[in-house]
Amino acid sequence: MTTTPTTPTTPTTPTTVLLADDQALVRGGFRALLDAEDDMSVVAEAATGDEAVRLALEHLPDVVLMDVRMPGLDGLEATRRIVADPRAGGVHVVVVTTFELDEYVAEAIRGGATGFLVKDTEPADLVRAVRVAAAGDALLSPGVTRRLLARVADATRDVPPPPGLDHLTAREREVLVEVAGGLSNDEIAGTLYLSESTVKTHVSRVMAKLGARDRAQLVVAAYEGGVVRPGWSP
Repeated sequence: MTTTPTTPTTPTTPTTVLLADDQALVRGGFRALLDAEDDMSVVAEAATGDEAVRLALEHLPDVVLMDVRMPGLDGLEATRRIVADPRAGGVHVVVVTTFELDEYVAEAIRGGATGFLVKDTEPADLVRAVRVAAAGDALLSPGVTRRLLARVADATRDVPPPPGLDHLTAREREVLVEVAGGLSNDEIAGTLYLSESTVKTHVSRVMAKLGARDRAQLVVAAYEGGVVRPGWSP
């Protein structure tokens, strides 16, 4: 009797997370939730923006959950400093706000944040947000996405359009419109009758031409360039 040899499984490297919030209770709640997941590990906690920057560059976590209002350096400037550092190329910052209409959210995304959540989001959605951000995808709380986009439009009303916009092909502009509408690659593929791999290629090219770090910045670029307007829906 012969037996089929089994292939040893390679342990999955957990997604590492840095928590930046001036409230110890909030950090403790997030830590308990995320550490309970087999594929996640909270590697550090920061109570100020300065600590967040220092610890982010020390640990280079996959995801930083960043509060906006903290003593000293606020979360917006901390986000900009982390994203601007070449060592943090693989670090994705998700801004976590208290209020849905936080006036700083658009600025945070323009500064390099992958997306944002509100603090009263459901636990399962927070866990999903970390996974989505770690994969490099934009994360926008569904209930506030439209209001965020309106704020982006207002904040960028007098901002010149991205210089690379004129270099997009017609198909790339179509893809940009769908990205700005919040569609995933799979959804865009179905809408434009393309393969998902083709959509991924187009998204990568659009990001390169517009100098965007991730999909969240593509949304900002689409509004800055007038490709989409408030109230538009895919």
